[in-house]
Order: sequence, then C-alpha cells, then structure tokens
Amino acid sequence: MYLTPQHILLGGATGLTGEHLLDRLLNEPTVSRVLAPTRRPLSEHTHLENPVGELTITLPNLNGRVDIAFCCLGSTIKQAGSQDAFRAVDLDMVVAFGRRARELGARHLVVISAVNADPKSSIFYSRIKGEMEKALKAQDWPQLTIVRPSLLIGNRTETRLAEQLAAPLAKLIPGKYRGIEACTLARALWRLALEEQDGLRIVEAEELCKLGK
Repeated sequence: MYLTPQHILLGGATGLTGEHLLDRLLNEPTVSRVLAPTRRPLSEHTHLENPVGELTITLPNLNGRVDIAFCCLGSTIKQAGSQDAFRAVDLDMVVAFGRRARELGARHLVVISAVNADPKSSIFYSRIKGEMEKALKAQDWPQLTIVRPSLLIGNRTETRLAEQLAAPLAKLIPGKYRGIEACTLARALWRLALEEQDGLRIVEAEELCKLGK
C-alpha cells in the first residue's frame, strides 16, 4: 500500500544526500510543499519553503502541515571538530528534528543512520548513531524508517581523500558494507517514504542499493 505525501519536511538539504533528495522532491508532481530549513539559502522554487539560519533557531519556528519528514542531518568527527560537536549534530539535533516533525503532524520519519549503529558499541561513531536510533524509537512514531548505509559515494564540497580511494572498492563489497551513491540513496529514501508500513523498519545498504535502482 502506498501513501501520497503532499507536505514534506527535509532536514539536511544542503548535504550530499539531501541535495539529491531535495531535487527529487521538488520534481515530484505529488509534492506540493517542501519545508527545508538550511543555514545557507537554497535556490528558489515554487514548492520550496526555505527558512534560513541555524537549525536550533529555525526548528522551533517551523509551522504548517507535515506528512512525512526526511532527516539527512549528519557530520563527521573531523568536520564537526570534536566528539561533543559531533554528538550535538548527529544525536541531539536529529532527535530535536524528529520531535519537531512529530509536533507538526508527521506520521512517518525516514532518517539516515549508519552501518553498525549500536548504542552499546565501543566505537564512538557507531555508539552515537545507535543512541540516536534509540531516542527516535522512544518518540513512538507510527512509522519510523531507519536506513543504515555504509560509505556514501558522491561529489562533496570538501575533499575526503580516504573516501575517494575507498569508493571504487566499496561498490564491490557485498552485504551491508557495500558503498552506495548518494543519488541512489536519495531514490531509495523516496521509495521507502511511499510505502505504508506501520512500526519500525531498518534498511541496510544492500537493500538500499536495490531500492534505489
């Protein structure tokens, strides 16, 4: 069974996956409004509402109906500058985004996590992603879809040499560790949003690649 979402809330619209997803949403005939708060202005579009500023400020002031929310917020410890700063984005901000989306009426949240997310992991990155998932589950969403991609592949504004070197091999790895193009992930996110399936669904990289074809 499929839903026809009309009003979308998108977090992380300027990120690698978020940019691809925003483009898809704005070109979907069933979508009448995309609410996408960002720190820097996006290109204008008839169906785009783009509050500009720090998300901690814009998030509480968002208003209007929301059917489905996509959370593509995320950073790296290197990009954030410290573990505390990483936690503030990948845990605190994501949880706050989910809470606000629920307040605006969204019944389905689609969120990007990461492979091996586990709140008990000894690896800091995986532990924070796991804590984020746990906190979102506690928000009691009617429908919560958590996607766990491995290496995201695509053209970034900043250079990540290790990822550039690993990308060709990552595409060949089977199972949940298989790398995925950001555009493929965006297609998979949209397809998952259209599926009505109450409760929790966790989608690993291999399934995401199939969904995004």
